[in-house]
This record gives sequence, C-alpha cells and structure tokens, in this order.
Amino acid sequence: MSLDARGPGAHPPSGPVDSPPSDNALRRALARARDGKPLDQGEAATLLHARGDDLDRLLGYAARTRDAGLAAAGRPGVITYSRKVFIPLTRLCRDRCGYCTFATVPGRLDSPYLSPDEVLAIARQGAALGCKEALFTLGDRPEDRWSAARDWLDQNGYDDTLSYVRAMAIRVLEETGLLPHLNPGVLTWRDFQRLKPVAPSMGMMLETTATRLFTDKGGPHYGSPDKDPAVRLRVLEDAGRSAVPFTTGILIGIGETPAERAESLFAIRKVAREYGGIQEVIVQNFRAKPDTKMRGVPDAELADLAATIAVARLVLGPAARIQAPPNLIGEQYGLILAAGIDDWGGVSPLTPDHVNPERPWPQIEELARRTQDAGMTLAERLTIYPGYLREPWLDPRLRAHVAALADPATGLARADAAPQGLPWQEPDGGWGESSGRTDLHVTIDTTGRTSDRRDDFAEVYGAWDEVATRIDPAARRSDGQTATARRPDQGALGRTAGKIRGEVAAALRSAERDPAGITDAQALALLDADGPELDALAGLADAVRRDVMGDDVTYVVTRNINFTNVCYTGCRFCAFAQRRTDADAYTLSLAQVGDRAEEAWEAGATEVCMQGGIHPDLPGTAYFHLAAEVRRRCPDIHVHAFSPMEVSNGAARTGLPIREWLIRARESGLGSLPGTAAEILDDDVRWVLTKGKLPASAWIEVITTAHELGIRTTATMMYGHVDTPAHWVGHLRVIRGIQERTGGFTEFVLLPFVHANAPIYLAGLARPGPTRRENRAVHAVSRLLLHGAIGSIQCSWVKLGDEGCREVLTGGVNDIGGTLMEETISRMAGSQHGSYKTISEMAALTAPLGRPLRQRTTLYEKPSAERLAASAASDGVCASVRGRTVLKLA
Repeated sequence: MSLDARGPGAHPPSGPVDSPPSDNALRRALARARDGKPLDQGEAATLLHARGDDLDRLLGYAARTRDAGLAAAGRPGVITYSRKVFIPLTRLCRDRCGYCTFATVPGRLDSPYLSPDEVLAIARQGAALGCKEALFTLGDRPEDRWSAARDWLDQNGYDDTLSYVRAMAIRVLEETGLLPHLNPGVLTWRDFQRLKPVAPSMGMMLETTATRLFTDKGGPHYGSPDKDPAVRLRVLEDAGRSAVPFTTGILIGIGETPAERAESLFAIRKVAREYGGIQEVIVQNFRAKPDTKMRGVPDAELADLAATIAVARLVLGPAARIQAPPNLIGEQYGLILAAGIDDWGGVSPLTPDHVNPERPWPQIEELARRTQDAGMTLAERLTIYPGYLREPWLDPRLRAHVAALADPATGLARADAAPQGLPWQEPDGGWGESSGRTDLHVTIDTTGRTSDRRDDFAEVYGAWDEVATRIDPAARRSDGQTATARRPDQGALGRTAGKIRGEVAAALRSAERDPAGITDAQALALLDADGPELDALAGLADAVRRDVMGDDVTYVVTRNINFTNVCYTGCRFCAFAQRRTDADAYTLSLAQVGDRAEEAWEAGATEVCMQGGIHPDLPGTAYFHLAAEVRRRCPDIHVHAFSPMEVSNGAARTGLPIREWLIRARESGLGSLPGTAAEILDDDVRWVLTKGKLPASAWIEVITTAHELGIRTTATMMYGHVDTPAHWVGHLRVIRGIQERTGGFTEFVLLPFVHANAPIYLAGLARPGPTRRENRAVHAVSRLLLHGAIGSIQCSWVKLGDEGCREVLTGGVNDIGGTLMEETISRMAGSQHGSYKTISEMAALTAPLGRPLRQRTTLYEKPSAERLAASAASDGVCASVRGRTVLKLA
C-alpha cells in the first residue's frame, strides 16, 4: 500500500528487523568510543541505540573528539554558522519524495522560476542585512517533467535549469557580492565543471544509502529517480573529483534502520577520505509536514538525533565539520551541542527555511546566547570553509569575491565585511608573461626533475588506502605483476614447454579466419600467450598488418608543445602536473608557443601537437588563442591539439556546448585532436588512475562530436598499471565501436605505463608497467581486434625504446609516431629513451627489420617535396633541442 493510501497515520514501509543490541555489545562499543578506537559499522549501529546514561557517556566521547578537532583547527570552543538568504529558484522538481513540501506543481506557482529581478531583490535585501551567503535551492531538473519549466527556459533563452542557475549565480556575485552556495540536486561531472567557477561551494544531501526506500513501492523515495543512493553517492564522488567543496548529510527517521544509518555515515566517510571534498556533514531529523504522504509519520526523536550526531562525530573524526539545523531541535540546543556538532548551518535574518517553512529560524542573537550557555562561542563563517580557501578548491574567478569577506587570519567571515558586488569574468585572454621552468623541455634531459614527487603528494591524490579498495583484485600490485602477467622466463601453470595450449591454438585459428571476429575469451587467451604461442600471435598480427598497410614503417615530423604543466586535476598516474609554486612548474607565453611552432616549421615539421595541464587561470578561450597564434605564425602547419579533457575544460569555462566549442576551435586553426586522456575507458579503472579527469562517457562524447564535425582524432590506450587484460579488451571494443559509427580515428596508439615517478606507483598501488611479453601481446591483439576499422597501429618509442619498438613492429605495428622534438610528459614520469628522435635515429631503429621508412603527415598523406627537403636538412629535429647528452632519470 502506498503512503498516501494509508492516511494520516501512515508510517514508512517496514524494513529489516533491527533488534536492540545486548547490554554487553553496547558496553563494548562504548568502551571503544571511550578509548578513541576506530568503530566498525556494526559498533556504530550499536551506539545509535544508546539512551539514558549510555547516551550521556556517548555524547561526552563525541564532544571530546569535537573539541580536539576545534583546537587543532585553531579555534577552540568556536561554533560556526553562515548568515544567508534562501533563494528558491524553482519549486518544480521531477522527483516525488514522500515528505517534501518544497516541491509543488506549476498550477500553484505564478511562474515556474523566480525572475532575475526577484532573485536579485532577495540577494540585495540579504546583503543589506549583512548576509554573505546566497543559498540557491531548487528542484531536480524540472524541465524533464514539467512542460511549463521547459517552455519558460526556452522563452528566456536558457538551455536548461543549470544554465539559469549559473547565470543567476554570476549576477548575484556581480551585483550583490553574496557568495552562492548551490543546491541544484543531482549533478554530473560535466555539470560540476560548469558550475564550479560561479560558486565557492555546493551541496546535496545523501539522505540515506537504504536502497529499499527508493525501490520499494510506498517508500519515501519511490518514484524519485534522483534519490537512488548509488546516483547520489556518485554525485559526492564527482564533486570530489572536480575539487568542489561539498556539503552533504543524512536525513534520519524516514524509515531507515540504525544499521542503514550507520552504513550511510561510513559511505560519506569513504568519499571524504578518498577525495577530501566533503566540507561539512549535516545530520538532519525528519519532521512530518502536512499535505505530504508522510504527514502521519512520527518525528524523529531528539535523543535519536543526538545519538546519531555523536556517532557521526566518532565515525567521521575530529576534523569533520558536523552541522544540525537549529530550527528543527526545539529548545534542545544544549543537547545538540553536547552531541558534538561544531556548526549550526545557514541561518537567515530575512528568508524562511523554504524546505521546512513551518520551522522558523532562531534569531542569530538567540543562537549566540544558547551557544554561550553551553560554554562555547558563536562565530560567522562563509559558505566555503577555511580549509578550502586555496587551489584547487577555490576557483580563481571567485578569489576576489571570497577574499573581500574572509578574515585572512582564520578563514571565517570578517566581522566588518559588508558584501559589495564585484565583477565576475573569465581571465582576459591568456596567461600573460611566461613563468617558471620554461626550459624544462631541454633540461629534463640534462639536469632532470627537481624531485620525484610534488610537495602535496600526501593530500592532493586523496587517501591512498581508500583508493586501494577500488582496484580490481586481479590487478593488485604484489610482486609487480598482474595475476595473468609473467616474466618472459617464467612458465605458465600447466604449460608444456614448446607447445601451444589448446585454447590459444583455437583462438589463433579463429583469428586467422576473421581477425576482428574473435570473442573476448579468445582475445584474453591470446593476451596470455607466451613463448611459441606469442611468436605465432605476433606472426599472425604482422601478416594482417602487411595485408592492410604494406611494409612501410611510417612516422611524422612533429613538435610537441606542452604549454603549461600547472594542473590541479590530481591524476594519480601523472608525474608531469605541478602546482604553480612547485620548482618544476612552468607556463609558456603565447609568443613562446609561436616561437616553438616557427622553429618546428623551419625544421620541416608538418605538425605541432599541443597539450597542457588544466591550469586554474586558463580561460576557456585560451585554447582558441593558442591555435590562432600557431596558424598566424605558421599558416600551413597542422595543429593537432587539445585532448578531450582540455576540450571539456574549455567548454565548461566558456559555457559553450562541446559542439560549439569545437567549431570555434576549428575556426581558430585546430586541425585534429589527440585522443589522449583515454587511459582505460572503464570508469572503475579511471577513478583509480585519475582523481578528477573526465569520465569515459565524456571522453566518448568529445571524440564522437569531433568526428561528426569532420575533425579527425587519434585513439590511445595507456595500459599496465591497475588494469587487467580484460580491461584492455573492453577498451579496444569501445574504440572499434566508435570507429564503426564515425570513421574518425586516424590511428590507434598504445602507451605502456611509465611507472618510475608516477604517484600511484610511488604510493605502492600500481605495478611497474607492462612486461615485455604483455607489450608484444597487446600490440598484436590490437591489430587483430581493430582489423577492418583502424588501419594504423602505432607504438611509442618514448616508452618502449628502440628494442621494444622493433619487437612490436614484427607483431602488427606499422607506425612509430613522431620525431617529437620535445617530449616532457613521459620523461617527467621516468622514461629513459630521450625527448626527441631524429630521422636518422628512426632509420637506425628500423634498419634491422629490412622495411622501408616513410615520412607521413598527421592524416597519413605524403608531405610536400618542400617539407621533405626541410626535414631532411634538419634531420627532423630543430637545432635548439639537439645535441645534448641525455641524463638517465632515476
């Protein structure tokens, strides 16, 4: 029976029976809390039952933990709050939660959305009353359910609700100086990229991880697609990946059991530890409201709330910021403070709590008195907590707005600060002057990197022990090999020396008939090949290569231009990225980029390949300026530039759709895209490798959109880290599927993981790259699985070295990439094979194979006679980077 059918006496749907713990179990759990020992999930659930004297003891342990955290933060005894205004941008929502009075239907509203004038009127009144936060609250994507919302957005020129949120946040910043805190519901990774530049913080309540409250008919979240716990946890993770200071929390008393409540707290803790982005956790008690399905459900008891706050404090630890709304606790301020909160949340002197309209805010003076009665001091904070007033958490475009209101000594709100509007705008067209170690492309080969890791190694990548829990057991590092990987001199279990196993022989026969038609199981058998099996696989792949591409070994004369290595994305495999203050950090000026392109052209290059870090100051239009500068200086050179991550970043920062951004980039001079940032196109692997990089779906969207526009791209795979052969097969299937739909890939490039200075290897989680056997096998299998779709298979001399390249060139590979002229990314990771390769050196690499060496263009055409002559004269590398002794990197 649904809740609304049960009438005023309705209760949440019955769930698992949760028996009270025994006295002994409660005593043991209290003893562990008393002694400061970590609690497991079962002990946390047990402590939620504490009442009477047991509850008093529990609160004492939690308060002690809270006090230690405040002392460590430099503000002992200080309880914070945020003075805010509540801006209900729209009360329409696509969800149907059983307890919500905020969401309504179009017929009950004068307009689906507040108008810009109404938004600004609220914000201006709040600023006049000393508020510093503008809390934007709204329903989830109402245009998906309500035609009135869709029509309003269309009439007012907004693509979607989030576009309107972004626009109004900017106007509030510019016209009032209030700091937006956005609560727009479920967001995707790309949504966070759009909104981060306009809001210092965002939030969304997890509420509960109890899936049955979402899936069971009659449950409080039934029929609400955005209340799926898995979806909401993904939002918390994406916020952390995007370096967005995020507020979340749990809602108690909606039908969850104590065990489910404890599970929710541990889920929040896991995300907080892995990404560091949970700036505060709200513990909110359910209060029944009239005219809702759950109007007859009893309110959560305040003793239950206090116990939950105390357990949250013990589970989340002293450094967590824990909040309880003061308008939902009656007169029990002392009880809630004793439970371990350190924040009262947002309190408004102007607007009601639109989510709990029947519960008015306490006066701030009253809140201060109640806090003082408990022996503590009330202090105002900003919407962004002090620990996040730095890169990468605070976007540079918001730095001035926050600094105008923040006390530089404490990071809390400055007592005398009066909000005033300040301009919000993208940086005005570039980076200005060059900075840092701009000769790194040369000195990486002579003096090397300053140290093997960044100074913020311990914090920027998240908690390594939490990251480790995501790694596929088959890929876990032990002796440096995956479960299926063996050294060339190691035998396989059950293998008879010199013979080919039956499953490998069968896979080879199938591949001989139809190379691309082999099954996943057959591909995995081939990837496990060794000895005579591997020789047979390589021979088959090379025969396929010969039929498709002939015997020529091709290469391109190109120059890599990595215009900056300043990046805060936090990719755990990347040894190239630096903070702006690190010794090895650099950023090139636009003129330096142009100079390097001219040098490349003079050396006979037909291409420049430009990629860089995601610099926080970089405007989304800067990529256009880069392409235009190269085109201006070298009108006939091909600009192969900007990974899908950079495209996504540029689109987010400009507010342009991906398609429009790519069109602008092409108009500026872009010729094709490198298909880097792919790594492994499986998010289970990506979220181990790349804390904040784009998800697989976003990579695919950028690539397919480029192909639809006629912009060709490469495809890549980086392998041999925390992946397994099954991931390689899955990745190859995705690449082939895209190519069959679009035909836009020019080549497939295999990139063995270079481990030496990679953070994830230094942390002990990744293996030291693929083995020689695996390199041969994966290049050969790539040739087979991509047969008939992608003709050119490229190896990386930077990563494999000459001998490694010769091995795979006899196993399906036809292309050895470019002369590069400057290769800094792999060298920073510890590659030992230099940062450029002359045409003569390429000829020496391929000579033992007896195959012709042929220069090509980016799109596999023949270079002009003039280009061939110029590259022959320079030997394919400009003079400014040649002639140095290459340092062997540690």
